[in-house]
Amino acid sequence: MSDIRFIMIGASVVFSGFIILGIFGENYQTVNIEINEFENCYKYFEDKEPVQIECSEKKNEQILFFGVVISLILGGGLLLIKGLRGGWDSKVKPEDMAGPNRDNRSDESS
Repeated sequence: MSDIRFIMIGASVVFSGFIILGIFGENYQTVNIEINEFENCYKYFEDKEPVQIECSEKKNEQILFFGVVISLILGGGLLLIKGLRGGWDSKVKPEDMAGPNRDNRSDESS
């Protein structure tokens, strides 16, 4: 796979991680406040009353969510590093070269 593809995929994966964190992260930030300030944790619904649940269940959901987001960001970062450290065009085989005078090319740059 081309090095620029790794950079493009890595940047889009990191970006999607931050977008997911920004859109859905607010739901999981309130868990810490509920655990530290109140004795009970509640699961909230739009169409019915809140239901009391165990705080550990809500904390596990938060850990899972942030684990997914962190893995997206780290995976995208690794793809970016792989793309930046790649060989780029220096490792093109002579038979893969395209353009005018493809048969007369040499290692010398003119």
